[in-house]
Amino acid sequence: MRDNGKIVSWNHEKGFGFVQPDSGRQKIFIHISDFKNSHRRPEQNLAVSYIATTDDSGRAKGKSILFEGKKRTPNIKKPGLFSIAMVVIFTAFALLSVIFHTLPRLVLAFYLLISVITFIAYAIDKSAAIKGRWRTKESTLHLLALIGGWPGALLAQQKLRHKSSKQAFLFIFWITVVINLSGFMWLHTPAGSTFLYNYVHNADMKFLNLISDISLPDFVQIWLWKIDYYLNK
Repeated sequence: MRDNGKIVSWNHEKGFGFVQPDSGRQKIFIHISDFKNSHRRPEQNLAVSYIATTDDSGRAKGKSILFEGKKRTPNIKKPGLFSIAMVVIFTAFALLSVIFHTLPRLVLAFYLLISVITFIAYAIDKSAAIKGRWRTKESTLHLLALIGGWPGALLAQQKLRHKSSKQAFLFIFWITVVINLSGFMWLHTPAGSTFLYNYVHNADMKFLNLISDISLPDFVQIWLWKIDYYLNK
C-alpha cells in the first residue's frame, strides 16, 4: 500500500531528506536511490507517494518513491554562455601560442589531458551523489582545476549540471581559475618562458634516458621518441 506526503527537507549534496506524511505521522527518511523517476531531482515541498518500510536500525523509511501530480519536463538549463566562451577563448589563445611557438605543444596536451580527467571526476562525483555512494572530495576537484583542469570543470558544470549552483564551491573554484590563468600568462613572459624551457628540457632528458634504459621493442622506442619530439616542438 502506498502512502502520500510532502518533502519537507532535502540535502542535494548528500542525496537524502525527509517526507511529512499526509496522515500526520512522524517524518519518513528518504534517499535518492529509492526514487523511481530518477530523471527528476527531489526538491522541498514536492508531493510524493511511497511505500513505508524501515531500515536496519528500525528507522521509518520510504522506498519506491514516485513524484505525484502532472509529470513536469525536467528543468534543463541552457549551458552558461560565459563558461563556454571562456573555454573557447582560452583554447583559441593556447592554440595560437603553440602555432606561433610561444608555448610547446606539451602545454596544450597537458591542459587537454587534465581537463578530460577533471570532466570524468565530475561525472563520477555526480553519479555517486545520485546513487548515495562515496563522493569525490571537493578539494580534489579544486586541485584538478588549479593545475589546469578548469576548462573541463566548466564544461562538466554546465553539461552535467553538477556543482553549478553551490556558491561556496564556485567561489573557491573561480579562485583556482584565476590562479591558473595567471600562471599561464606568466609562461608568456621572458622569465616564465625561460623557466618552462628549462623545466621541459630537464624533464625531456630524463624521459629519453628512461626509455633508453628500459628494454623496449625498437618500434616502441621510435614511436615514443616521435611523440616526445612532436610535443616539445
